[in-house]
Amino acid sequence: MSEWTTVAVFGAHGKTGRAVSAALAARGAGVVGLGRSQWPRLVSVVAGCDAAYLIAPNLHPDEPAYVAAALDALRAAGVPRVVYHSVAAPYAPDLPHHLGKAVAEDLVRRSGLAWTVLQPGAYLQNLDLTSGRPLTVSYRLDAPFGFLDLADLAAAAATVLLEPGHVGATYELASVASTVGELTAAAGVVATVVPYAESPALSERENAWLAAMFAYYDRYGLPVGTRTLGALLGR
Repeated sequence: MSEWTTVAVFGAHGKTGRAVSAALAARGAGVVGLGRSQWPRLVSVVAGCDAAYLIAPNLHPDEPAYVAAALDALRAAGVPRVVYHSVAAPYAPDLPHHLGKAVAEDLVRRSGLAWTVLQPGAYLQNLDLTSGRPLTVSYRLDAPFGFLDLADLAAAAATVLLEPGHVGATYELASVASTVGELTAAAGVVATVVPYAESPALSERENAWLAAMFAYYDRYGLPVGTRTLGALLGR
């Protein structure tokens, strides 16, 4: 039986939260899925949990405030353990949403809880390499990346939550070091570069943050090593 047996998963209805919840359940852990509706009574909902997996909503306007409120609730409820879902290269001054995660990481480390920080690379699933449909990206095809499979992220999250030895650790996670050009060529998918176009479904801030992200990717990519994930999953 794992050291931590009941885990509160923030953002449990998103793709990451669903994957982490499923991986925990597959290993026999109890899962308390958290969504926005539980925030007014968060302390009572997480009471009795042994640990929490903390994911902020994508492109949250103030991730440090969100994380601070979650940490306050966990402490008030007596939850002793937290794993924070951050991002690879959190301190990147050109990326506002990364900087928010860098500040939140500091809050987690000073929370008084037993903490672990995961820094995932870009998800492989965002590329949709299995449908065969042409793919467009807003950065050069030869930009270096460490891509992370969502299933690998979920397995790593379950490992650090349910096994001892990971408190105080910060892990960058990637399944494969590659480029979009290499991956699409191997999959037989046609890839083209198209400049980012603002989405009317997003706010001005969200569009600006995404444009900054793709410009950064075009210049530098987002390289992440693969050895850490391999060690965590015994590969």
